[in-house]
Amino acid sequence: MLVIAARSRHGRGMSETPANPLHLGQQSALPASPTEAVLDYVPNPRAGSLYMVRFAAPEFTSLCPVTGQPDFAHLVIDYAPGETIVESKSLKLFLGSFRNHSGFHEDVTVGIGQRLFDEMKPRWLRIGGYWYPRGGIPIDVFWQSGLVPEGLWVPDQGVQSYRGRG
Repeated sequence: MLVIAARSRHGRGMSETPANPLHLGQQSALPASPTEAVLDYVPNPRAGSLYMVRFAAPEFTSLCPVTGQPDFAHLVIDYAPGETIVESKSLKLFLGSFRNHSGFHEDVTVGIGQRLFDEMKPRWLRIGGYWYPRGGIPIDVFWQSGLVPEGLWVPDQGVQSYRGRG
């Protein structure tokens, strides 16, 4: 089982949210592993509004836990913020920390979504992991935190499942 909810620099309440994120405006090395990665959250400037944020990582990589070979995916993370939003540089570093991490597609995709949801406490979050073929079979993995909030416009993730040349 993937353990990626190991470190958080701060709590999730607004009073505990730092005004100065660890990575923003600083040189930051790529964390050695997802457990060492620190995700920063900042106050949501539109906390009273219902809106959606999308992050796309079209060149996400991790390692196959069996062969050690690289696996590639296009990740799409959608969320409706609550009191905080994830700081994008810390998210980039967190996702990059999977470059040398071994994990099955399902565990990696769901683990990323659950860590973001558990720490950030958004109103709603979903992640789509569109993995390129391993052993000739593409694997698409989807997870969401619950029902979409009423009134939230959620566009299609816009990523076609892998078809090869067919």
